[in-house]
Amino acid sequence: MAEQKSAILYRMILPDHTCPFGVRAKQMLEDAGYTVDDRILSSREEVDAFKQEHGVATTPQIVIDGEPIGGSDDLERFLAA
Repeated sequence: MAEQKSAILYRMILPDHTCPFGVRAKQMLEDAGYTVDDRILSSREEVDAFKQEHGVATTPQIVIDGEPIGGSDDLERFLAA
């Protein structure tokens, strides 16, 4: 039986804005057969705190097997590799 692939996706969904890169990353992961642990950052404060805590400049951020992949462009390269 195939090992279940899973990923953690941190993405921004604010009341007035859904990050299109987060939506794209989730779709790419699902298309590639990953189960997505979708972690929503629902306020500007949560987004800023997440970026500061993880030392990243942007969301979404994807983690696969405990390994930080990066954002949606990084994910695209990772999945293509």
